[in-house]
Amino acid sequence: MNTFGSYDQVNQHLFQILNIPFNFDMLTRELVIGNKRCMCYFLNGFIKDEVVEKMFEFLLKVKEEELNQIQTIEQFQAHFISFTESDINGDLQQLVTMVLSGMLVMIIEGFHQAIVLDVRQYPARPVNEPEDDRVLRGSHEGFKEILVENIVMIRRRIRDPKLSVEYLSIGSRSKTDIVMIYLPNQENEENYQILKQKLQAITIPSLTLAQQSLSECLLRKSWYHPMPRIRYTERPDSASASILEGKILVVVDNTPAVMIFPTSLFDFQQETNDYYFPPLIGTYLRWVRILVFSLSLLLIPIWYLVIQNVDIAPEFLQFMQIEQTNSLDIFFQLLIAEFIIDTIKLASLNTPVALSGSFSMIGALVLGEFAVKAHIFVPEVLLYMAFVAIANFTQPNYELGYSVKFFRIFLLFSICFFNIPGFIIGFIIILIIIASTPTVLPQSYLYPVFPFNKKRFMELFFRVPISRHNS
Repeated sequence: MNTFGSYDQVNQHLFQILNIPFNFDMLTRELVIGNKRCMCYFLNGFIKDEVVEKMFEFLLKVKEEELNQIQTIEQFQAHFISFTESDINGDLQQLVTMVLSGMLVMIIEGFHQAIVLDVRQYPARPVNEPEDDRVLRGSHEGFKEILVENIVMIRRRIRDPKLSVEYLSIGSRSKTDIVMIYLPNQENEENYQILKQKLQAITIPSLTLAQQSLSECLLRKSWYHPMPRIRYTERPDSASASILEGKILVVVDNTPAVMIFPTSLFDFQQETNDYYFPPLIGTYLRWVRILVFSLSLLLIPIWYLVIQNVDIAPEFLQFMQIEQTNSLDIFFQLLIAEFIIDTIKLASLNTPVALSGSFSMIGALVLGEFAVKAHIFVPEVLLYMAFVAIANFTQPNYELGYSVKFFRIFLLFSICFFNIPGFIIGFIIILIIIASTPTVLPQSYLYPVFPFNKKRFMELFFRVPISRHNS
């Protein structure tokens, strides 16, 4: 039953579908407005009590002679509903979804459509700066788990009438609210239509993990690729800047992370702090980040390669040699150290704040003096692994750090079994994997290197003054 019947038929249907009164949080309230009955449906805890109470007080004062002059539901809305966010809907299936979304639905006797009021309020945390994308200067605002408020933060920064904000709903059961935001132009219009078609083609019961579930639906056939392919941000200023650069945002309800499309490998090297410092300092920070990224991938494999080939190692790499070894092979020392570092990371996520200081001390002792004295590790292993562990925190993207870890371990295995040819072949395979990484939109993962774009390529290494982007 998706069409309206009589007042009693509609209420009987809604009572059955919404499982009233079994669901204790599903509330109804029947009013008598003039000479007409009115049944209201809403979820407890979702509505603004003061607004609804004031509106009900006004409706109960409507006189019968005033109501007799009303012929249509549109006239009723125009004369008696003062609330701004109100709409009229006659599809019962959509009305059920609206009630479950937190809206207030009014079924009025004598009319074959319902009035829907968006009087929702959500339990939410205050606006705080994201933990993983902090800046020294600039805005300390961060997105929240409320879709509408996240859009407002973007609207505050882009007051352009051309800004497009389109709503979608995904999930046959969850019916998760999703919004696509972009500034239309010739360059991104095709990408927008492709992304919209992919989102509309998703058939899934629910997006249990919000944006992560959505990303896996968009990249379902390539789950085994280690490289991140979707960029996220929890900063409204960064999201707004991406829109002005021609990117497309996908905002998912119940998550503070906004998805940015299209994305290439080099987008993950950008950081908001670069733009809150002068161009010279921002450029220096980019160079440091790129250098550390390269070292985190190649330092340990090259060191392992050098100590495996003492006789042919270049003179300038002789400082990497080990003075003393122990019974455990260096290859296994490196693998154990990688495993222990990941174990400490996982344990730190579940460590209570009150015990975090003690946990850090225990971790330092386990990977420090005790490990060396017990002849588990040589000091050089701890030194290089400590650098790699710290280097991972210089990357803005957490997934990229683990991708580099997998590639680093792959290179170690290649060197262990095939020595120098293994390093060369392994490095070529890594380049092929990165170059062949599929993306959501038809843009190369190595853009602007391939296809080559000189302007964008130079911006990878040099922080261009913001005034040039605005000219």
